[in-house]
Amino acid sequence: MLLIALVLFGSVIGINMFKEKKISEFLANRPEPDYPVTVITAKAANWKPVIQAIGFIEPHQGVTLSSEQSGVIKKISFESGQKVKAGQPLVELDSDIEIANLQSSEANLPAAAAKYKRYKDLYQKGSVSQEDFDDAQASYLSLVAQIKSLKATIDQRDIKAPFSGVLGIRNVYLGQYVQPGTEIVQLEDTSVMRLVFTIPQNDISKVQVGQEVDISVDAYPNQVFKGAIKAIEPAVDSQSGLIQIQADIPNSDGKLLSGMFARANILLPEVPNQVTLPQTAITYNLYGDNVYIVRDVDGVKRAKQEVVTVGERTGGVAHILSGVKPGDVVVTSGQIHLSSDSKVKVVKDTATTPPAKIPML
Repeated sequence: MLLIALVLFGSVIGINMFKEKKISEFLANRPEPDYPVTVITAKAANWKPVIQAIGFIEPHQGVTLSSEQSGVIKKISFESGQKVKAGQPLVELDSDIEIANLQSSEANLPAAAAKYKRYKDLYQKGSVSQEDFDDAQASYLSLVAQIKSLKATIDQRDIKAPFSGVLGIRNVYLGQYVQPGTEIVQLEDTSVMRLVFTIPQNDISKVQVGQEVDISVDAYPNQVFKGAIKAIEPAVDSQSGLIQIQADIPNSDGKLLSGMFARANILLPEVPNQVTLPQTAITYNLYGDNVYIVRDVDGVKRAKQEVVTVGERTGGVAHILSGVKPGDVVVTSGQIHLSSDSKVKVVKDTATTPPAKIPML
């Protein structure tokens, strides 16, 4: 039994040793794998640096019109979405009582004025006392002030457009009783829109009033709106270290609306002979940014890992400050399987090529 056990144990050991030997021979004789990658040749080109920012579109002027007086709406002289001119009447409240009081005061004005003038002449001659003259003067001036007050009250009950612009949706109806502060309609001057955004204080030396700004909004992804810096806040926010900037954007076609989220690119002077790469070519990790450069080693294409310094990024393009020079062949996809000195096979990038025929769903 001991002999049989030794034979079986020795057989198991021998079989395992034979398997390990064959596996080692297979791995030693296996050809080196080559990984498919797509590449791009780095070229020197002019780089247009920008300062990127985000903000919200605002109108040149915008206000929610409301009533200063309480009363019943007697007349509505506009429609929702209508374009209006400055001073154009919009809503008229019932002013019959105020108009009647004004007419009554105006009717008493000639008599009060005549009495004041007569007492003034008599006072100068010494025929009336100072008290009588003061009473006549006070009555006259009080009536004049009362007439001005009634006229101002009537004017407040006629709501007019404070500036030219486009009205929003009407929020009141004919015959409705409104209180002071009741919102009537939104009025906005959209001929020129504004974008207010912030940039770090370190970039303040790069911007100035009149500098060109490219603005894009999600509603029109293929259109760039041109604007210019109109104002720069004279103080830096001590809490965030940011400075506020305002850019004006012509809006003659009316595409931009207030409240839109927008991205701004402040255009800086062009820098010549700079290397740029697609951002997909850059591998990011905890130890820095790197790329794989394809070189011929003894007739075999191998990917060499190189550390790069990346500057600004605009869209899908990155500005390379160091690590890549013009003429280098850089891997743009397939890096996940690579390590330094990996054998690679360059293939055509068809990821962005549209198919000849769109498949049926």
